[in-house]
Amino acid sequence: MKLTYNNEHVGDVLLVTIRKAESPSYEFHEDLTVIKEGMETIGLNIFKASKKISMHEGVNIEPTEHIAGEINKVLEEYGLDRMDFDTSPKFVVGKVLEKTEHPDADKLNVTKVDVGDEVLQIVCGAPNVDAGQRVVVAKVGAVMPDGLYIKPSTLRGVESTGMICSRKELNLEDDGVKGIYILDDSYEVAQPFEVK
Repeated sequence: MKLTYNNEHVGDVLLVTIRKAESPSYEFHEDLTVIKEGMETIGLNIFKASKKISMHEGVNIEPTEHIAGEINKVLEEYGLDRMDFDTSPKFVVGKVLEKTEHPDADKLNVTKVDVGDEVLQIVCGAPNVDAGQRVVVAKVGAVMPDGLYIKPSTLRGVESTGMICSRKELNLEDDGVKGIYILDDSYEVAQPFEVK
């Protein structure tokens, strides 16, 4: 879940993005727009948000259990079902434990990445990925700055659960390095990584 609030440019509206839509439909309620794809709710626009939800200042709002509860109260006010929000950090520091060549693609590698509570298998095409690196991982359920929703996928026959990110993908200033963003050892594995 991604929460965006930009009162200066958008107005008093909390944008809740659960995932990007291919062909969305909209349900309009008084101060609430529900964005759906088929029967699945994939986003919300909550108007007059500052009167309904306790948020700190800033464009990107960290999802918390408290905010999720307040969003569910808004849904209940309109007679809508509560939603089960995953508020765990979706961008975290990971450590590449191993890298092997993809069995069916010359420019892809299969990595095992420790993100603290689990080891993820991630297919990565970056030329600079290697074992031992600390990297930024977008876990399943992350919404990238460009709106891309990270979900489990299969790349040339190999399962991949997450993405190892470049600076560009994280909307950070380009440092001229082609490939993933390699962090220094001051970053702890499983530490949340703030994405702007």
